[in-house]
Amino acid sequence: MANIKPNIENSWLEALSKEFQSDYFSQLKKFLIEEKHRYRIFPPGSDIFAAFNLTPFHQVKVVIIGQDPYHGPHQANGLCFSVNEGIRKPPSLQNIFKELHNDLGIPIPESGNLKNWAMQGVLLLNATLTVRAHQAGSHQNKGWEQFTDAAISSLSERKNNLVFILWGKFAQAKECLIDASKHFIIKSAHPSPFSADRGFFGSKPFSKTNNYLLTYNITPVDWSLNKKTGF
Repeated sequence: MANIKPNIENSWLEALSKEFQSDYFSQLKKFLIEEKHRYRIFPPGSDIFAAFNLTPFHQVKVVIIGQDPYHGPHQANGLCFSVNEGIRKPPSLQNIFKELHNDLGIPIPESGNLKNWAMQGVLLLNATLTVRAHQAGSHQNKGWEQFTDAAISSLSERKNNLVFILWGKFAQAKECLIDASKHFIIKSAHPSPFSADRGFFGSKPFSKTNNYLLTYNITPVDWSLNKKTGF
């Protein structure tokens, strides 16, 4: 845990080099070391930067923004909304798959592991990258949000024609970091059972994403997840 910095993919290491050298990130590392000594932390250390490692900076074409990792055992794998193989799909992910089916006719996947999306350029980014077991939000306001905001800003500034998918008010608060003149922003209600009926269902984010990418001759995302990921 003390040696966080080298565990991130090289293009992200370059893009976020100032963040790694900052005082707030040093404080964040100290906090995580102390937390690991006292509590169980999710996801495992090797998966904290999974979103970045599976989707290098130069390969990003879609960004989906989540809030916190899942805080139950064996759920979090470093990708927002995603769970490990064999883990019951949380309600929000079940609703994402329902909308995927309604939007594109894709059969609802058996696995909730979204690694295949990540490997196609879909950055599945939680705003906070770690959490204490069974304590949702326990690592908020410790520095992760500043780090992930920097990642969003860097993508917005240095790349063109990305799709940013902002589900719910928390993700939509990140819109101020995105240059809407050169990127496509998709906004709707959150897929949570508490809000999915208020604008998430029927929003068609998957077809909208691919239609936009095709407009700029960018390879669309194969949203199906029928093959096992081996994550």
